Amino acid sequence: QVQLVESGGGLVQAGGSLRLSCAASGRTFSTYGMGWFRQAPGKEREIVAQISRSGRTTYYPDSVKGRFTISRDTAKNTVYLQMNSLKPEDTAVYYCAATMSQTVPRTRSIDYDFWGQGTQVTVSS
Repeated sequence: QVQLVESGGGLVQAGGSLRLSCAASGRTFSTYGMGWFRQAPGKEREIVAQISRSGRTTYYPDSVKGRFTISRDTAKNTVYLQMNSLKPEDTAVYYCAATMSQTVPRTRSIDYDFWGQGTQVTVSS
């Protein structure tokens, strides 16, 4: 089992950048694929990035491709989401999640086994 704690959310102007962090507890962090999801009010939760256990494979949906970058630091048990060129439509609660699946992409919430509590990202126009 793994516990996940997100940080780094906040308010930013359109065009700005934020970096989210997700700290994982436990010694099994490297055995999990990791994902970032977001959920805006009235909308379904959607994936914005996934990284494989090794860190060599990543996935992004078209909506964020070229703007968001996921990375992981196994030594620090942390996964990051660098978000650049932010748009008002990126406003949402962002969640970190861990999956025991080795497959990339895994885009459905149900594919993930552990979740963080979420961090709010608000992009003003």
